[in-house]
Amino acid sequence: MEVISANEGVPVPSLAEKIDKLFKTVTPGGREYTYEEVARGCSELSAGTFSKTYIWQLRTGQRDNPTKRHLEALAAFFDVPAAYFFDEETADRVDTQIALASALRNAEVRDIALRAMRMDDTGRASLLRIIAEVSELQSSDVRGNREKDGPGHGEKGRGKA
Repeated sequence: MEVISANEGVPVPSLAEKIDKLFKTVTPGGREYTYEEVARGCSELSAGTFSKTYIWQLRTGQRDNPTKRHLEALAAFFDVPAAYFFDEETADRVDTQIALASALRNAEVRDIALRAMRMDDTGRASLLRIIAEVSELQSSDVRGNREKDGPGHGEKGRGKA
């Protein structure tokens, strides 16, 4: 059953979706943690037992009712507050912070951010408008390509069968 946020009418991510997002965005050296690494780390943090199968089951939604101790260990392992799993406002804030940290790993994004910090408010506002326009142009191009290629044929779907 899908849960809808009362504030925005937006579906609330499931526990499995939140855990999956942590795997995909909290990446040491640009790679996902393995189930074994997470299980071992959670075991050490909680002084309890975790198996890689259990972590996989939580991530895929095959298990969806972990104990408080398990959630606290997962939160500690991924360095997020335990409220990440319970409170949508906390989850949104953490997701934004993770996305920003991830973006800043890219040297070009970091260069743009550092240059923007040296600008005055007017310069930053102009830069923001330019970025919004370029982003809109790129979105239009992607949508145009999908419409031209037909249903089910995005950029990755092009080519001969």
